[in-house]
Amino acid sequence: MLFPEKEIALKDGRSACLRSPATEDAAEMLAYLKDCASETHFILREPEECTETPEQEAAYLERVSTSDTSVMIVCSVGQEIAGNCQLSFHNRSRIRHRAEIAIALRQKYWGLGIGTTMFREMIALAQARGVTQLELGFVEGNARARGLYEKMGFRIVFYHPNAFRLKDGTLLGEYWMIREL
Repeated sequence: MLFPEKEIALKDGRSACLRSPATEDAAEMLAYLKDCASETHFILREPEECTETPEQEAAYLERVSTSDTSVMIVCSVGQEIAGNCQLSFHNRSRIRHRAEIAIALRQKYWGLGIGTTMFREMIALAQARGVTQLELGFVEGNARARGLYEKMGFRIVFYHPNAFRLKDGTLLGEYWMIREL
């Protein structure tokens, strides 16, 4: 599913572009994903687990852009990918009313309004599709993410203890949140 390109103003006065990723973005997407995984342990994988080739990433981006059950937005500031957000829909009748949302941003772009803007766009897309409940998970201790999600109307409904094990052996839980539309 494609997202129409849209210019946005960041809190620091710069402009950014929200758009669907293209297959030509594959190498930059891989660098972005590795950067995000390096900057925080709140991402679902370690940097060394970002092992996709540019060809594999391009194929994935193509699948997302042609899918009727997924939409991805990337936010570009200049020539750099600052963040991305993905919404995944369900086709089965019993869970068609639900969709999952996920987001990540490079640290240097935190606090500029990108996350809030991408969430607003995804909420609008979900509503247009008839979704009545958005769902997401976040790693215990990720106060910035929790703040964004609560600001966007999500509430905690479940805690999964010991859901993540860090390299040093630390176990962290995962919170699941929903937002009714």
